[in-house]
Amino acid sequence: QVQLVESGGGLVQAGGSLRLSCAASGRTFSSYAMGWFRQAPGKEREFVATISSSGASTYYVDSVKGRFTISRDNAKNTVYLQMNSLKSEDTAVYYCAARSGTYAYTAPDKYNYWGQGTQVTVSS
Repeated sequence: QVQLVESGGGLVQAGGSLRLSCAASGRTFSSYAMGWFRQAPGKEREFVATISSSGASTYYVDSVKGRFTISRDNAKNTVYLQMNSLKSEDTAVYYCAARSGTYAYTAPDKYNYWGQGTQVTVSS
């Protein structure tokens, strides 16, 4: 079992930055691929970014490429999402997710564990 706790969300002006963190319980964090997803009001949950268990591979949705960076610190059992040049359309609840295995996937149904979410609001 893995428990995930997100933090770092908040209210920011357009063009600003936030860094989300997701702390994972357990001693096998390095064997899990991790992902960030988001859900805006009235919309389905969408993929944002994912990172392989080693951190060697990362993937992003086109709308955040060049603005967001996913990273992980396996010694701290934590995955991060650095978000720069934020836009109003980035407003959503952001969720951290984990799946057992090396490879990173973009589909939410590939992930076994989910955090409770953290709200990100970008004002224009």
